Amino acid sequence: MKDAKSAPEHKKTDVIEESIRPFAIGEKLRSLRLRKSMGLAQLAAHTGLSAAMLSKLENARLVPTLPTLVRIALVFNVGLDYFFTDMRKRHIVAISRKDERIKFPADAKPKDAAYDFESLNFRANERKLDAFLAHFHHVPPANITPHYHPGVEFLYIIDGGLEISIGTETYQLSEGDAIYFDSVQKHSYRSRGPGQCTAIVVTTGN
Repeated sequence: MKDAKSAPEHKKTDVIEESIRPFAIGEKLRSLRLRKSMGLAQLAAHTGLSAAMLSKLENARLVPTLPTLVRIALVFNVGLDYFFTDMRKRHIVAISRKDERIKFPADAKPKDAAYDFESLNFRANERKLDAFLAHFHHVPPANITPHYHPGVEFLYIIDGGLEISIGTETYQLSEGDAIYFDSVQKHSYRSRGPGQCTAIVVTTGN
């Protein structure tokens, strides 16, 4: 009787595995992890799942549960639909309307912030880059805190002038100018004049 009961259960498992195979969930998990240069142990620490379980998921030796996928999705800022869409048929289109965007200050004290920004692609779940509309202010050098992050950064000046410091060098940019640099170098910005400077900022590797 025990063998008779186990056969249907085994068949059910096979059906589930066959049903989800086209979505290549394991490959998507690995792609998300490697895109962030993250090891299995590191992802395990972020999700609370074991590295052994994550390895089985990536190699399609284990069928993931929805709570498991939710934990992983939260780490990589993707929606659950990322895992259940045939990527061969998927074309990502995300529109961010002007009246939907929110302006965020770059500092905890908004009045002292060197700039504020609006995300231009906040509706895209699977971002390979981040794009912002930035508004730089003319603030005293003492109020500027240099920062850095992995990847690269690109700025295009729409209006006004910008003073940008990268490493030990300082550059002056005007309307229509653009700059591309490795953002692992410490950098900071401020408007060159009393008015505001507006620019498009694109970053990768965050």
